[in-house]
Amino acid sequence: MTLRVLGIDPGLTRCGYGIIDVEPNRRATLVTVGVFRTEPSMALEQRLLAIGQGLSAILDEFSPQAMALERVFAQQNLRTVMGVAQVSGVVLLAAAERGLPIELHTPSEVKAAVTGYGSADKAQVGAMVARILRLDAVPKPADAADALALALCHGWRGAGTTASGGTLTPAQQAWRAAERSTGMS
Repeated sequence: MTLRVLGIDPGLTRCGYGIIDVEPNRRATLVTVGVFRTEPSMALEQRLLAIGQGLSAILDEFSPQAMALERVFAQQNLRTVMGVAQVSGVVLLAAAERGLPIELHTPSEVKAAVTGYGSADKAQVGAMVARILRLDAVPKPADAADALALALCHGWRGAGTTASGGTLTPAQQAWRAAERSTGMS
């Protein structure tokens, strides 16, 4: 059975999204890709509303069966972390409202799934996304390619662990343990 997965690379100025169909043999096909953009001059609540409305439109139009979201865990820039966390909340809410399973994946987990190397750079990830999806060019901007990489990582893992009963990766096990210890899960 084909699985339709929406990957989201959260960001306040550019929020990448990518939807793919994944066959049981792991062959993946592009459905749509793009970014939701907001202007830094807009009020925060208006930026989050715009991203939420764009996400709702994509969910309504393409009806994914699962979602993948990049897990934020380390950044030097507090302002960037806050924006990403706020957008992640909007995405998590949209998934919950629709009853869609959603999994969070670390950047290194996604890189390893797509390139075989957890420290791959953006150019390597983009090139592999284009190759795997049989695209003529790497999706631009990088946020769009990253969203597709998230969808690939998730789709290849069988739509995550809570929906299908698959096995958690060591990175996922560590995150789940950390969340439990802080009362987040």
